[in-house]
Amino acid sequence: MSSNTIKLLAFDLDGTLLDSVPDLTTAVDLAMKAMGRPGASEAQVRDWVGNGADTLVARALSQDIEIDLSLTDESKSEARAHFDRFYAECGHTQSTLYPRVKESLRALHEAGYQLAVITNKPYQFVPEILAQHGIDDLFIDVLGGDSLAKKKPDPLPLTHLMGKYQASLSETVMIGDSKNDILAAKNAGVMSVALPYGYNHGEPIEQANPDHLIQDLSQLPELLTRC
Repeated sequence: MSSNTIKLLAFDLDGTLLDSVPDLTTAVDLAMKAMGRPGASEAQVRDWVGNGADTLVARALSQDIEIDLSLTDESKSEARAHFDRFYAECGHTQSTLYPRVKESLRALHEAGYQLAVITNKPYQFVPEILAQHGIDDLFIDVLGGDSLAKKKPDPLPLTHLMGKYQASLSETVMIGDSKNDILAAKNAGVMSVALPYGYNHGEPIEQANPDHLIQDLSQLPELLTRC
């Protein structure tokens, strides 16, 4: 590890390490059709994703990023059940790691940093996806959107990991592609590093004012040695 104090790196998953929208689109589209609703396109899902599965399916039911307040809990629960089934059945075969992710994660791991995943995706899907892409052995911990009482942008996932692995504010970094990731870092009081290629509801990630912006993960090791 470098001589600086950073030791715990928390990574978002969808839009940061993994382009999962093709599989998410399949699941959302089938779920909506199962309910007799209009289907969903990949472009729509790219705008809707990032706040967890419940919000994703509610946006699909609303056909808008702004959720229709007249939706019933029953319809949202039914849509979520359909989504979970179709997302599990899809096998995640269309999801791909972004360029230079695997080699960058491995380099960070070998340098002695502790790597963790904090995603708003339901936990039940995450271990299989990480294993499928050969990166599951690189992480000391994985938190899904339903692993704790609150999810990003709440600071709880970050503070939970900091407490568990005895990492201070100055020793912890959040790496992500959306304002939820940057807000989670700000709310927890830790450094944020943003990537510009993921899912941020069509807004440039610079608008979230991350502490640092890199073009891909291969730039992260060198950034960390300067922080």
